[in-house]
Amino acid sequence: MFADWNDRRAARRVKPGDGHALQRFRWWQPFSRSLLHISLLEQDGQRHTWSVDVRLGGDSSDGEVRARLYRDGVHHAVARPPAAFPVPGGAIEVATSGYGLRRGHFVGDDGVERQLTPDPASAEGRRARLERRHPLLSRGIGLVSVAVLLVALVLGVPQIVEEVSRIPPVAENLGSFTSPFHLSVGSNIALTVGALVASTERALRLRYHWLLDGGLFDGEE
Repeated sequence: MFADWNDRRAARRVKPGDGHALQRFRWWQPFSRSLLHISLLEQDGQRHTWSVDVRLGGDSSDGEVRARLYRDGVHHAVARPPAAFPVPGGAIEVATSGYGLRRGHFVGDDGVERQLTPDPASAEGRRARLERRHPLLSRGIGLVSVAVLLVALVLGVPQIVEEVSRIPPVAENLGSFTSPFHLSVGSNIALTVGALVASTERALRLRYHWLLDGGLFDGEE
């Protein structure tokens, strides 16, 4: 029920495009822009390239993050993520997190999912190239990212809960909580930076977990 409601809401976000041309990926955009592609066979018997362009820092006009869909390089539709763009044979689903993309998949009418291919010039494309060329190194980096986030979760969350429990209204109604861990300021900063790097690395692979990657505090739509 809730999944269907979210799907309908994502579909309602979609607005028609204005036909402008897709800009090529620039070398200075690796962490401010995500660009993904997929080739789909359409009713005319030809394959057409569908591209999703997301400016992660928001549009220059109003700061809103939007996903733009292009067909063969021509602007076809736009929506605020999470969004579901209807395309031949299914839909392209796009969602973001605080660290980048968390979803960029084609979901066929048969329910089969395919992740879109990152543009080679993008940060996601460079990360995918590392995975192809050095799979063992890539897997090791991925495991380290998960380990860092687990450590940050175990050590950081109790400290946050303790600080929140000290707020007078919370303490009066729920009582106070004492964290079993008390790290120095420098250690907490290092833990935070490590978690940011780890979540960013996972976002480059479109990996996301609500607990590990910040959804617990950021909220999910």
